[in-house]
Amino acid sequence: MNRPYPASPRPLMVLGTSSGAGKSLMTAALCRVLRRRGEQSLPFKGQNMSLNAWVDQQGGEMAYSQALQAWAAGLEPRVAMNPVLLKPRGDSTSEVIHLGLSVGTARAEHYYRDWFRPGWAAIRRGLEELQAAHPGGRLVLEGAGSPVEVNLQARDLTNLRLAQYLRARCLLVADIERGGVFAQIVGTLALLRPVERPLIGGLLINRFRGRRSLFDEGRLWLERQTGLPVLGVMPWLDELFPPEDSLDLLERGSRKPRSELRIAVLRLPSLSNFSDLDPLEAESSVQLQWRRPGEPLEQPDAVILPGSKQTLRDLASLRSSGLAEALRAYVAGGGQVFALCGGLQMLGQELHDPEGLEGELAGDRVAGLGLLPLRTVFQGSKALRQRRSRALWPPGPGEPLLVEGFELHQGRSELMDQADCMPLAEDGQLGWWAVSGTQGGVVAGTYLHGIFENGPWRRRWLNQLRQRRQLPPLEETQPHHARQRDALLDRLADAFEAHIDLSPLLAEPV
Repeated sequence: MNRPYPASPRPLMVLGTSSGAGKSLMTAALCRVLRRRGEQSLPFKGQNMSLNAWVDQQGGEMAYSQALQAWAAGLEPRVAMNPVLLKPRGDSTSEVIHLGLSVGTARAEHYYRDWFRPGWAAIRRGLEELQAAHPGGRLVLEGAGSPVEVNLQARDLTNLRLAQYLRARCLLVADIERGGVFAQIVGTLALLRPVERPLIGGLLINRFRGRRSLFDEGRLWLERQTGLPVLGVMPWLDELFPPEDSLDLLERGSRKPRSELRIAVLRLPSLSNFSDLDPLEAESSVQLQWRRPGEPLEQPDAVILPGSKQTLRDLASLRSSGLAEALRAYVAGGGQVFALCGGLQMLGQELHDPEGLEGELAGDRVAGLGLLPLRTVFQGSKALRQRRSRALWPPGPGEPLLVEGFELHQGRSELMDQADCMPLAEDGQLGWWAVSGTQGGVVAGTYLHGIFENGPWRRRWLNQLRQRRQLPPLEETQPHHARQRDALLDRLADAFEAHIDLSPLLAEPV
């Protein structure tokens, strides 16, 4: 099979021995390292399954991990970098998104039967659009899960089929932190077909703790057994990088014992867009505490109700676990609640899903938490767009603060009673806030994903929490979180360059 773009440098691909091996961050590091060397890297993941999404400038939906890789490459994210996105719905079905637009729903057992050909067509179109926009760029591909799931290999859209199609040189990443690294690598290579084996150009050991010299013998053993070079051993990085999926949130322990504010985040069963919380994680004075339904809410300084892929299902989970009642009692006692997207919808008086867009719990009107006078109706197409406005809340000195982000939601919300509720921003469609409870509890919410990335607004919101605790205010003159994220990517690339030798991977075969 001929590579379709012979004028471009040979594509590179990052494969993993398993899910969670670190493919996404290693791909981002590779994009940033190639950029430093004067190359235009083009991040690409043919198919991703994720509830952590981003909306590009044209209003298309893509995985956040490919947006992060685009920033590492110095590019604006675009849906061509992730032409197939699957968003799990929690009932063995997923929403299918092709080139940024929702095209249907697939059951797991029928996915490859019904969606293989359309998916491969979307992948080829994404490649064509990306290469046309950046002629001469080098594709840097990310695989998905393991490339040798033998029950799926014949119709795998995004691993070795794509590597063969593009004649990509592949880097195989294994996570030593989880144990069994030798079996991971040898087993993966053993399951490759003879035509696939030559695509692997090197091995990378990820998340190593301790002195690297302790692994020298293991490195030599791997090279003898596999005939492949171990290009390097990446250390465990004591940085808080965005998790690849919601399961990684479980591995986030308490990292800030001297933090001044405790903010509880409700870890909903269908949690989505948890990257919204990364800027708060980066605040040294803030400790986020994830609370799942059934766990005590306690008395944090604030509660965040994040986005949800299945709003009605997560609302039912809050009720059945007793967390809904605990949240209402928290507000009545003077607590502060801030909600994002699906969380905003749950705070309202009622939710209506006449078209059954929310799945098996849909159809009738459902009572919300009753903390904001909102009615939400799930119907029509998604709201997908980047937005900018000026924030009217929290109040502060000077002009209202400029905020930017993106909308990504199915339902439309409207105020049922404007007497006790006012817009959060000059663009009233971005959210509302209300004062409730006998002790000044504040309930607020917005549809604007990325609100916490706006440095001055984030600090102003934190300062009104600090004022209640009689803590000194933080400096509000803060850059957008994009600058901090870029510095984090630079530190990732520094570590990659210090520990990984790319020359065997980049060398063209004779």
